[in-house]
Amino acid sequence: MEYVEPVVDIANCLGTPVCKYLQYHRKLNDYVINFKRIRDELNCRMEDIELQLKAELLRPLGKIPKKGVENWLKDVKEMIREAQVVENKVSNGRYLYRACNGKLVDEKTREMKELLDKAPNASEGLAMDGPSAGLPLPTSELVGEEAVKNEIWACLMQEEVSKVGVWGMGGVGKTTIMKHIHNDLLEEQRFKRVLWVTISKEFNVMKVQDDIADALKLKEDWPREGDKLRRAAILSEMLKNVGKHVLILDDVWDKVSLEEVGIPEPSGSNGCKLVLTTRSEHVCKYMGCKVIKVKPLSEEEALILFLNKVGPNIVQSPTIMPTLKLVVKECAGLPLTIVVVAGTMIGEDNPLIWKNALVELKERIGKVEGVEAEVIERLKFSFDHIKDRQVKHCFLYCTIYPEDFEIEKDELIECWIDEGFIDEMDTRQEMEYKGLTILKKLEDNCLLENSTTEFGSVCIKMHDAVRDMALSITRMNPRYMIQAGLQLEELPQKEQWSSDIVKVSLMRNLISEISIDVLPTKCQLLTTLLLQENPIKKISISFFTNMPCLSVLNLSYTKIESLPDSISELKNLTTLLLCGCEELRDLPCLSMLQELKKLDLSRTKIEKVPEGMDMLIKLRYLDLRNVFTLKEIPAGLLPKLVHLQHLSFDVYNVKTSLKVEETEPLNMLECLTGRLEDISEFNNFISSMQQSKKNLIKYYLQVGPYYLGRGRDKTVTIGGVHNWEGELIMHPIEIQRLNIFKCHYLRSLVDDNSSFKNAIALRVWMCEGIECVVSLSSFASSFANPFQSLEVLELRDLPKLSALIMKDEGIGSATTSTLAPSATFSHLKEIIIVNCLRMKTLLPHWLLPNLQNLEVIWVQVCDELVEILGAATSEVEEKGSDALIKFHLPKLRGLRLVRLPNLKSICSKSGVMVCDALQLISVISVCDKLKRIPPFVPLVGNGQPYAYAPPSLTIRSTTEWWESLEWDDHPNFKNVLHFNPW
Repeated sequence: MEYVEPVVDIANCLGTPVCKYLQYHRKLNDYVINFKRIRDELNCRMEDIELQLKAELLRPLGKIPKKGVENWLKDVKEMIREAQVVENKVSNGRYLYRACNGKLVDEKTREMKELLDKAPNASEGLAMDGPSAGLPLPTSELVGEEAVKNEIWACLMQEEVSKVGVWGMGGVGKTTIMKHIHNDLLEEQRFKRVLWVTISKEFNVMKVQDDIADALKLKEDWPREGDKLRRAAILSEMLKNVGKHVLILDDVWDKVSLEEVGIPEPSGSNGCKLVLTTRSEHVCKYMGCKVIKVKPLSEEEALILFLNKVGPNIVQSPTIMPTLKLVVKECAGLPLTIVVVAGTMIGEDNPLIWKNALVELKERIGKVEGVEAEVIERLKFSFDHIKDRQVKHCFLYCTIYPEDFEIEKDELIECWIDEGFIDEMDTRQEMEYKGLTILKKLEDNCLLENSTTEFGSVCIKMHDAVRDMALSITRMNPRYMIQAGLQLEELPQKEQWSSDIVKVSLMRNLISEISIDVLPTKCQLLTTLLLQENPIKKISISFFTNMPCLSVLNLSYTKIESLPDSISELKNLTTLLLCGCEELRDLPCLSMLQELKKLDLSRTKIEKVPEGMDMLIKLRYLDLRNVFTLKEIPAGLLPKLVHLQHLSFDVYNVKTSLKVEETEPLNMLECLTGRLEDISEFNNFISSMQQSKKNLIKYYLQVGPYYLGRGRDKTVTIGGVHNWEGELIMHPIEIQRLNIFKCHYLRSLVDDNSSFKNAIALRVWMCEGIECVVSLSSFASSFANPFQSLEVLELRDLPKLSALIMKDEGIGSATTSTLAPSATFSHLKEIIIVNCLRMKTLLPHWLLPNLQNLEVIWVQVCDELVEILGAATSEVEEKGSDALIKFHLPKLRGLRLVRLPNLKSICSKSGVMVCDALQLISVISVCDKLKRIPPFVPLVGNGQPYAYAPPSLTIRSTTEWWESLEWDDHPNFKNVLHFNPW
């Protein structure tokens, strides 16, 4: 029988056309590379979606996934299992001919690609069920604007008012007020959707259409290109399908044709509302709005806001207060200028400096005419009072991004380093700390605003009035040309490229070609050229000829296939960014770029490292992540790049595995991403680090052939390491995140010889032999506390897992007489258990003293699970069957139970829960045997369990499940619980 299967497959191969047969034979390696790439992309997408599901768990009213999302996840897991079978067959040489291998791999790759194309859109919140009008916007506290806020609110509640125009001068607080109203509308839930779209000064119909579509979460169905009239028709239909909604258009500069954009006319009959904020009363009237003016603050309100910002020490100084009040008066009641000027004067206790500030403000305002010019001068006062030129340069650089753009802080600091705004230091980490200090200074001065994106990224933004001020400076000295995000289809004309321009930003436009006709001829001082996120396919061969000082060139996320040879003439180039250029297959020789310090080739299609790279001896940053086509790292290359601080390779490509001997000379290395072949190679690497005294600050190290998701700081992933039974891993580096994937020989993760003291997150997936997380064989006083810093524990697809902690002798779980080491899991915040079929009790009562920081419990598809919190039989016997056993989890705020067909209780029938922080118990899908909510008692006092529930607790499930619950033991308990059906 062992020969039958190969013979059948060979017969199948014989039916393949000869040309295809030969292709399978000759290009087997290419097919395997593509197979692995698609498999890992599919795995990444699955991980992203499951992380979003996890994030929903943390929200009190988090939504549940639609059936289609769950089915897709199930199909992906099955597909990954099938892909593993294919890989095993090919790697084990079970087939007689290469062509059969190629055909098998190609067919499975096509199946995986088809499944990948059907992936739910993560940005849509996975198209989950349940009401969601939108996400709250971050905002600052209102001072003195309550009256106008109430007026706007009243208009929105009136059926006869469909369009509201909120107008006032720049910096008066229109956007802040509307953010508060936006969030209040979400809480009220009177409208199905509340949409926020920012309209930039350079109005573009296509961009506004895209932004509204994004706000509607329509990325899959929305045509990104095409005729704007057709797009308007589609958008109009989509908005009508939303039903009763509020659309807020922020920062409108000129009249907008609703019909041209595709916004249905709001009316009393459809119940929709349109609100726009603008600096122009005329715009409000032209668009038929109910006009509401936002006036400056009164003197009293302005003083309160100023004093709140400037600090208590200044408030208590009688010699400063008279001058301070006059300074506030010069701010003209505008909240923006008030907080910016106050931020400039924080901590300043010299009365003479206050008097000088007053004189300076008066002089500035007296020199200009017009309200907008006066606002700019007040804001410029703050900029001019920054003493550090380095901080000024960093601030002005923020103008290179499009208006209202959310800039990730890490990305911005990287740009500052690339530009040389942050002086060279001994380590890259010191430079990053300096960048954070500069950011903090600019935020304290209110020149930059903190912002958080929908996906949790920490960002900063420039208020549009602050950006206007900064642009007024960059138009003079140093000269910037900023035309970012304006939907330009070609480069600016020659006459706009003046000889004194230093920085040019054309990012996020629609430029597809850089032809010789528009080549600038006089760019002798140009240091920065930003062309990222344009569909550029071709660059003229002599484009870079007249840019002798060019230092930073960003062509990331363009469609270029090759770079012109003139790039070799950029002898002062320090930064070359080509990330995401997925059509780029090769580069010209780089040997002439002797000053190059940073080279980012991640997500390109290059097959070999560029010629001349060994000459780049000043290189500090090299990124080759996700370059699936790269065939090898030439031996001897890395040892020549002795100044490298940041080094990243693709973590799944076996051909680019890190060799310990190649990295030994890199004594300045701080950040490393790469693959090591096995545990032995990993330990050799760690030993090498110890001997050379390297100090890795950030790293993502993949050990073994299997890739599991993305890495973050200080992460080690061990995937598919055969015959590894969990023997001691050397880890003098602080492993903060440990991922273990498909290591089937593991029985437990930790024994008496290993502590993993610094790990804050542990994820274990698809390990067939895992029976427990911690295995205890003795309780010597010297026993270290395993996972004492752990905050997140995620266990998925572990068919033999029966307990978190076990005695090593036999398989029985620990009892009250065999408690866990006191600090084990003592910092644990989240427990996520999915598809672990042998568990019967999740958390035994004896383990709870270790879990006093636990915040979230998520259990899903554990068929044998009977109870979440369980008391040992000996404990019940000791206290008596009628005695209450308290399950004390003071920080628990979320409990989510999904598809647990045998779950009978959340805690033992004789138990009560002491969980005052609990906000949500969510019961989803099949949990038919769960017939009771456990009673609660308060953290203090002896309250009756049947008459008390945590004050913020909501129960979410189906009405059918809620009605099926039994209340015989505590008949009054149901009345104090808040149920919110799906």
